[in-house]
Amino acid sequence: MTLVLDQILGLSGKNSLSDVVLAPMSGITDQPFRAAVRRAGGGLVISEMVASHAMLTDLRAEMRKISSHLRKEAPVGLQIAGWDPEMMAEAARMAEQMGVNLIDINMGCPAKKVTGRASGSALMREPERVEAICEAVVRAVSVPVTLKTRLGWDDASLNAPDIARIAESKGIRLITIHGRTRCQMYKGEADWSAIRAVVDAVTIPVLANGDITSCAAAAEAVRLSGAAGVMVGRAAMGQPWLLAQIADHLAGRTVRSVPDMHIRHQMMRAHLADILAESGERGLRSARKHFASYCDHLDQSEGLREVALRADAASLVQDAIDRYFLDQSRLSAA
Repeated sequence: MTLVLDQILGLSGKNSLSDVVLAPMSGITDQPFRAAVRRAGGGLVISEMVASHAMLTDLRAEMRKISSHLRKEAPVGLQIAGWDPEMMAEAARMAEQMGVNLIDINMGCPAKKVTGRASGSALMREPERVEAICEAVVRAVSVPVTLKTRLGWDDASLNAPDIARIAESKGIRLITIHGRTRCQMYKGEADWSAIRAVVDAVTIPVLANGDITSCAAAAEAVRLSGAAGVMVGRAAMGQPWLLAQIADHLAGRTVRSVPDMHIRHQMMRAHLADILAESGERGLRSARKHFASYCDHLDQSEGLREVALRADAASLVQDAIDRYFLDQSRLSAA
């Protein structure tokens, strides 16, 4: 069976992608983390959200989110957010020129600083604006355009099926649904079964998102929703190999093993090196949350976590990583 992402992106053979996607997460899915996921066997990765108005005004903080090496990352997607159709269209054109293979429209972010500007999940309350944005962005670029949203604004307005139909009519190629409303934020549990109403409403593929933390969770999300695949978020932090494992499981293959300690050591070294190459020492702030997450999946890593969270020099973090794995090697040999 041909996978939906292969169809959408025109891929085949050795370039084939699974229908397991790394979610765009603000402050997390930067270039070094995307590279870590890809090295661990992951497929399509979506960059963290970039505000369309910031792209057009060249604000440094936002533009740093767009790697200068996007063409080398292919296939890679970029998520854009905004409220003005023409501004969104122009941002999409810029992204395509930078080498992005897919544009994702953010209509799911629940943060007040985003919804307060009529962006993100606030757009679900304005179907006419949704229509105008989707139409403008699709017309502006030749690459596929996708949409990420939620079940609705609140329990009284579960209008994701209506939004999905509008998006499909304007040329959106794939929709990802986070199984919560905006007012739920990230509380409670994602309702994967509620995503089925969106799957039934459109003919384009739908991905399930929210609480996809394991192979079993991904399979259950697909079963309950009828979705074509899943989008994985924060669960990938500290275990960038998770997407590849989920892809194996959903495809009925033998699930690849968690990397051994030697490989994990090399993964962490490579991740830190990429952070330094991309952002220099200022990238340590980003490194802290990532390396603390690695420690969540490492035994007896309290000392490493302490250094990762407090160190103000990359050399200290690197030394702590090397020391931890050397100590673990000695323990296992004893």
